[in-house]
Amino acid sequence: MATSLKNLSDYTSDTFIDISDKRFGLVVAEWNREITDTLARGAYDTLIKHGAKPENIFRNTVPGSFELTLGAQLLAQHAEIDAVICLGVVIKGETKHDDYICHAVASGITNVGLKFNKPVIFGLVTTNTLEQAWDRAGGKHGNKGVEGAVAAIHMLGF
Repeated sequence: MATSLKNLSDYTSDTFIDISDKRFGLVVAEWNREITDTLARGAYDTLIKHGAKPENIFRNTVPGSFELTLGAQLLAQHAEIDAVICLGVVIKGETKHDDYICHAVASGITNVGLKFNKPVIFGLVTTNTLEQAWDRAGGKHGNKGVEGAVAAIHMLGF
């Protein structure tokens, strides 16, 4: 479903498992930092709201969205990390760089999750404009970071 038809921060927690002993890695891109910080805060607050302990949430930054894949792999390789949430923003520009970055990140994050057999969540905001990115970072379409945390909790209960 398109984000314009669903709020990213709307979810049902009825089937959530107890995550008080789970450890989460957040990999956050520094590019578009104001937005990615907002996404990270949404993910962090959602995990805390549903029982994660602050000391079990590890935030790591990478330079840009392209580096999310390696950052995810470096966290996922540790047995004590139960789930990794990748958060970044790619805004379409004058060139096709966004196509290459988004495809590489989507493929890479998928491969990391399969390689380590644990949830590695794709929390990449991909938009045409800065305004659309803010709409997905706590604006009118909710917060993609919240959605990432919810996806991680759901997948841990799978």
